[in-house]
Amino acid sequence: MENGSISQSLKLFIVLSRAYKAINEHVNKVIQASGLNPTEFAVLELLYHKGDQPMQQIGGKILLASGSITYVVDKLEQKGMLKRIACPKDRRVTYAQITDEGKNFIQEIFPDHAQEIHKLMSSLTDTEKQEAIDLLKKLGLPAGKF
Repeated sequence: MENGSISQSLKLFIVLSRAYKAINEHVNKVIQASGLNPTEFAVLELLYHKGDQPMQQIGGKILLASGSITYVVDKLEQKGMLKRIACPKDRRVTYAQITDEGKNFIQEIFPDHAQEIHKLMSSLTDTEKQEAIDLLKKLGLPAGKF
């Protein structure tokens, strides 16, 4: 591999990392203004859009490597936004289920959240967004993330 090619790979990695960091920090500030931390929001949003989830599988689904899902679920349960449901078929499995209060909360804040992300992505056309999606998926495949 030639040095120019390695240099371009390193530059791409840095630009991608900085872009993700900048966008993520902005979105996290907006989420925190709603009274939740980003992990709490991610769990609540997952349950709202995908329904009840086994506690053991939530960490892998919210795009965060988090060994503290139990802690986050505890916090959301204390806030009345979700509850634990025992699986009737397997007592070892516990599901997290969003409550009506949690649904109302997400329904209230999610449109603004989506709009904020849309504004952050507005420097790209719809065609460029699709190209970026396709390229980033292609980039992620060797790393086993898609």
